[in-house]
Amino acid sequence: MSAISDQERAERSSAAMLKDDHTTKGMGMTVDVIGPGKATLSMVVRKDHLNGHGSCHGGAIFTLADSAFAFACNSHNTITVAQHCSVTFLAPGREGDRLTATAREVSLAGRSGIYDVSVTRQDGVTIAEFRGLSRTISGTHFEEPAA
Repeated sequence: MSAISDQERAERSSAAMLKDDHTTKGMGMTVDVIGPGKATLSMVVRKDHLNGHGSCHGGAIFTLADSAFAFACNSHNTITVAQHCSVTFLAPGREGDRLTATAREVSLAGRSGIYDVSVTRQDGVTIAEFRGLSRTISGTHFEEPAA
């Protein structure tokens, strides 16, 4: 059996993660794009995502960005967790808006990675920028065939 491609590795890692990711599924997020070191997730802002000002709660936006970060940094079939994350909110999301979080790997060195995530509305306006630092731990999402 031959080794799998980087794209197949990312797809299989994503499927394995999503199976038990009740937060991502429960918030109505979908994995729209997955690839080595990248992921795009989206969700429609629901009433239960709104804060007391009638805009999308920052925690919901952070969770969308964090999920995109998680799928991107786990795309190499190594169990990877967040080490540090930060977010800057730039504009509001409103009920009915489709928010899209696009994560990309900036750097991967040893067990540490840096990922940037932009969250946009359907009109193209950036509503948040997120940076996540990752750390791999032991284990994989699935057993790979021998090369």
